[in-house]
Amino acid sequence: MARMLPEPIGGRAVEVASTDPYRTYLSGLSSEESRRTMAGCLDRIARMQTGDPSASGAGQPWHLLRYTHTTAIRAAMLRTGWSGSYVNKHLVALRRVLQEAWRLGLMTAEQYQQAADLPAVAHHRVPAGAHVPKEVLSALLAACDLEDSITGHRDAAVVAVLYSTGCRRAELAKLTLADYDPADRSLLVAGKGDKQRHVYLTAQAVTRLHRWLAWRGRREGALFSPVSRAGRIRLRDGRPAAMTGQAVADILHRRGEQAGIGRYTPHDLRRTFIGDLLDAGVDLATAQQLVGHSSPDTTARYDRRPGRRRRDAVDRLHLPE
Repeated sequence: MARMLPEPIGGRAVEVASTDPYRTYLSGLSSEESRRTMAGCLDRIARMQTGDPSASGAGQPWHLLRYTHTTAIRAAMLRTGWSGSYVNKHLVALRRVLQEAWRLGLMTAEQYQQAADLPAVAHHRVPAGAHVPKEVLSALLAACDLEDSITGHRDAAVVAVLYSTGCRRAELAKLTLADYDPADRSLLVAGKGDKQRHVYLTAQAVTRLHRWLAWRGRREGALFSPVSRAGRIRLRDGRPAAMTGQAVADILHRRGEQAGIGRYTPHDLRRTFIGDLLDAGVDLATAQQLVGHSSPDTTARYDRRPGRRRRDAVDRLHLPE
């Protein structure tokens, strides 16, 4: 594949962190998961365009990109067969690193605006994730309950809170004990862009959470923590340490395999939460606020009812014998 990242002036890429758009952009993101995701996007673009499988976006001459380069990068991503949403995520990262190059004085405003003038890829896809039937949810919880230990109670609380709130895995991992209001049965969640919202627990989820807290204790710190093989909560600075988003996903994978139901993800529970709310007659605006979507259009994509109505309409037809 032809190189589309231009050669740096004088043969040297930008290396100083304070003037590297890549590092500046990533350091401004609010969560480790966001930094990892967007770094992966920029690293893939760098590898794709340089032909170096070990290339990183750090130190690349992003400030030298012009419209001819960025349109070629967009076209190259489309040729890979990536989904529209996946290409768009990479385009977001590309536009933002160009914006940082302009802010750092490495590009003129006109150069930035022209290079970043890339249309999003039009697409319509069913939201990621699978619906989790009630019997599967019960099996996940039963797998946790079979292990009457600190880990079993933690995992059951994680599953219950994920389903009851529709939280993203990174959001759940960032929760602290101070975020929980038992009187209100609510959690204060910091979502994407550090936007806060209140989510609420079912009575059953509260019971599961309190069983876990009986093991965890009431010390300030992360609401859900890693547990050592010896059954001790891992601490950081004397407080319960936080889990990672990947650790939350690993809990579902492990419990799903133990229950013999296959692998499910936190996003599967998020999708199920939204679909179940809409099935129960909750209005779209309320569902949107509970899950922290910036647009009601995103939430509407999780609505299973239109599909069932279309299927019911077809069921009225009768094919002659």
